[in-house]
Amino acid sequence: MADISRVVEQAADRLDPRGTTRRRLLAGTGLASASLAATGLLAACAKDSKSSAGAIGNFPKTPNWKFVFVNHVTTNPFFTATQYGAEDACKLLGCSYQWTGSQNSVVAEMVNATNTAISGKADGLAIAVVDKAAFKAPVDQALDAGIPVVSYNADGARDDPGTNRLAYVGQGLYESGYALGQRALTQVQSGEVVAFIATPGQLNIQPRIDGAQQAFKDAGGAVRFTAVATNADVTKGLSIVDAYVQGHAGLAGMLAVDAGSTQAIGQTVKKYALRGKGLKAAGGFDLIPETLASINSGDLDYTIDQQPYLQGFLPVLYLYLYKISGGLLSPAQTNTGLLFVTKDNVGTYQANQTRYEGSSPDVKLVDRSGAIAHQ
Repeated sequence: MADISRVVEQAADRLDPRGTTRRRLLAGTGLASASLAATGLLAACAKDSKSSAGAIGNFPKTPNWKFVFVNHVTTNPFFTATQYGAEDACKLLGCSYQWTGSQNSVVAEMVNATNTAISGKADGLAIAVVDKAAFKAPVDQALDAGIPVVSYNADGARDDPGTNRLAYVGQGLYESGYALGQRALTQVQSGEVVAFIATPGQLNIQPRIDGAQQAFKDAGGAVRFTAVATNADVTKGLSIVDAYVQGHAGLAGMLAVDAGSTQAIGQTVKKYALRGKGLKAAGGFDLIPETLASINSGDLDYTIDQQPYLQGFLPVLYLYLYKISGGLLSPAQTNTGLLFVTKDNVGTYQANQTRYEGSSPDVKLVDRSGAIAHQ
């Protein structure tokens, strides 16, 4: 009975910590037992939750707003965490989202998906702007129709966002590529460095390789930097990386600007034991399990975490706030960060399988302890 009472009291606090509802339920007024009190409380909670669109907190009742995400590689495992982020934000706020676009980076398919969302009167749009020209007219059309639009993960070219979107949520792409190059330069001062890119020209990754190349140019020295296209298909990309290594002995560095090419570098370094053949630096982007394993084994030196979960969660939050405030709360330009994952901290990622990195669907609290690293 004591256990039931504690549960009832905790739930009553959640429902109404000050009002008469709580006092009546705890007293069991008109109810025969604590178990009946619990039943009544649950019913009250359910009734209360239906009074709005499921939002939690001090928000007004809203329609079940639907936000549409237009993506360039809809089935790519990198975006698993992004979809979890969008799902969790919708669960929190009482709205919903649709995930659409292209499986194979076909811009025309993405534009069609955008136009479909506009004609379907979506309540908000989040678009990966991987082309600086193709999305300008559709975004303007959406804005003209009163549909708020943000970009995520990709935001056109460095000097031209390509749309009049309200804000961008994602990594500073050129800056992250520059940082990748700078990191390699701490280990490589001469020789050949190859950088692999799955889809040259596509603006979610082209700025990265441009940044890496510029880092080597700025450093001067005797490093020869070569950019090589792989493939959006991971298997085909691996074969290209493998073939390049066989034809270029004595590489000093191997870099990549996308998840698939990064994974391929780790596999190829291991296959040909390149650490014993002059390879000094190997690194890339994103947190797929194979990449983390390669870092742990020493076949990769580092990868860059751009927090894809936030690239789903924050667009939903920003679009929701725009809607409830009548546009007074405009979406904020947000850099989702640049964190190097190395052998020193990769264990934390491997030990914790979470929605936040896309490695588990489970909803759970991830405990941590100890000091937080800082400079």
